[in-house]
Amino acid sequence: MSPLVELDRALSASLSDLRWDPPVACVYNPLTYAHHARVLYFERYGTLPKRVLFVGLNPGPFGMVQSGIPFGDVHMVREYLGINARISAPPHIHPKRPVLGFACRRPEISGRRFWGWIRKHHPNPHTFFSKALVWNWCPLAFFDANGRNLTPDRLRGKARFQLFEICDHSIITLIDCLQPAWVIGVGKFVFERIRKLFNPSKVTLIPHPSPANPASNRGWESHAEKAIQLFHPDLFQELFG
Repeated sequence: MSPLVELDRALSASLSDLRWDPPVACVYNPLTYAHHARVLYFERYGTLPKRVLFVGLNPGPFGMVQSGIPFGDVHMVREYLGINARISAPPHIHPKRPVLGFACRRPEISGRRFWGWIRKHHPNPHTFFSKALVWNWCPLAFFDANGRNLTPDRLRGKARFQLFEICDHSIITLIDCLQPAWVIGVGKFVFERIRKLFNPSKVTLIPHPSPANPASNRGWESHAEKAIQLFHPDLFQELFG
């Protein structure tokens, strides 16, 4: 069994007993109901070690929530990554947040931007994954009573602190497994978390591709590439040269 599958299982088990305070009304765990897609992701692209680790925040409602893959816009996962798997459903579903799996037709803008950027430089995804892996710091998606998406930084109560501890520990385990030379935090929140866990001189930040980030709506790819080049030209060359 892939060590990444084992890490998924251990992380999912660690999170299963957390009890959430308002405003959380529904929690989705794609590590369980999208397990088949994640196994395909690891089997196809999870060879070890990796030179570069990209870390996002947590699943988006039309991305990893549907496909199980980080930044997992369904079209990009199916057409670029070549993954199409049976997706079941969380035990408790908010009526405004259905899980349609690969039948979902709504795009995940963050995922279209992220994987579109990677595809431009690596038409064959295997050339990218020979060097890199993409992961999410937190595997859970959170929704309030109205179905609004809640990012981990907006959570409250004891479970928030437990979640942060569990996710930090899981990233440390992942880094020990992958042995990356570089870690790229996608968005400031994740960047700050990773800098506390890994050699900060080897961690850099690129802007999050979410349309909620105004700067990302004006040439996100160029902003991301400039951030990497300014941090370390050798890293940029290693990824895209």
